[in-house]
Amino acid sequence: MYNIGLSPDPKEAAAIEARRNREKERQSRFFNVRNRVIGVDIEALNNQVEERKLREAAERSKEAAFGTNQVQYDLVVQMLEKEQAERTRRLSKKVQEFREQKQQLKNKCEFDLWDLDQLFPACPGHSDPHCGPASLQCFSGEDLHRATRLRMQQEQFRYSLERQLQEQQQARIEDNCADMLSDQLCLAMDMRATQLAKLEESCRMAMMSAMANANKAQAADRAKQQRHEYQREQEANLMEIQNQIISDLLTENPQVAQQPIAPHRVLPYCWKGMTPEQQAAIRKVQETQRLEKEAQRQAQQALDTEWESQTMHSTQAVLELEEQERELCAEFRRGLGSFNQQLAKEQKAQRNYLNSIIYNNQPTAQYHLQFNTNSR
Repeated sequence: MYNIGLSPDPKEAAAIEARRNREKERQSRFFNVRNRVIGVDIEALNNQVEERKLREAAERSKEAAFGTNQVQYDLVVQMLEKEQAERTRRLSKKVQEFREQKQQLKNKCEFDLWDLDQLFPACPGHSDPHCGPASLQCFSGEDLHRATRLRMQQEQFRYSLERQLQEQQQARIEDNCADMLSDQLCLAMDMRATQLAKLEESCRMAMMSAMANANKAQAADRAKQQRHEYQREQEANLMEIQNQIISDLLTENPQVAQQPIAPHRVLPYCWKGMTPEQQAAIRKVQETQRLEKEAQRQAQQALDTEWESQTMHSTQAVLELEEQERELCAEFRRGLGSFNQQLAKEQKAQRNYLNSIIYNNQPTAQYHLQFNTNSR
């Protein structure tokens, strides 16, 4: 089977590199005694939250990509499984043929080239110490058979070598065919993926265009309806205003509401005016309100004048208090200066005592390097 993998995500690689750089900065910050952060590292916690969000986004994108290409992967896996089954069947067939050939060779009555006793039986008298000069003929025959055996062995070796070369060449041809088929499958898969991506992009653009056109049409219809409704509302308002103006409802003429049969009666629902007595009462109330407001204004002016005078007196008192405070502060500074000089002398004596007697043995750099070898 062939391994089908996805290319590494550049965002994930950038996130890993950024995390490494932050770890280096964190180690330098932790191992530096002067710049060490004591307490909770808020920046590190925020970076961890951002890394977790990026990791979740990358996983979601991978899941989406996997779901999109799942059909293509299934098709490629089926083709590769079919190819593997075909290769297994051919290999089983070759093994069966080899076994049948071996069985046929076992059933034949052939000589083993490596069995000297079977090919060349020993002469009856060559090992006998009592054999005479006549036994030389047996030795010469044995040399002849040995040469024949060597020649047959060389032919057998040549045949086996040629057969092995043919098998290796056939296996190499099959492997090349398999690789070529795999490359063709990968190329076809890539082309299919590209076509699907183009079709998806075109469909998405068409959907967006159709949606935009539909939204534009809906917006135009809605604007048209709103214009019609606004126009009808304005016409109704104008008609109502005109009716109110020309009608007898808002008029203040009592003659409109008088009846010819009873002229002394006035209909209240047809005339909204007031009598002279009512108008005089209203003017009297207005004059009373004006006089009250005038009295309130004069009282407010008196209060403002009194407040200004009190403010001026308080300001003078504050200035006097500030002057007394400045004098007391100057006297206190004079006394405090002598006290600070005495404290400085005592601190200097204490520092000299610590530097000359207590802090004699200063720690070396090797002493500090043995602590905090890891930032975690």
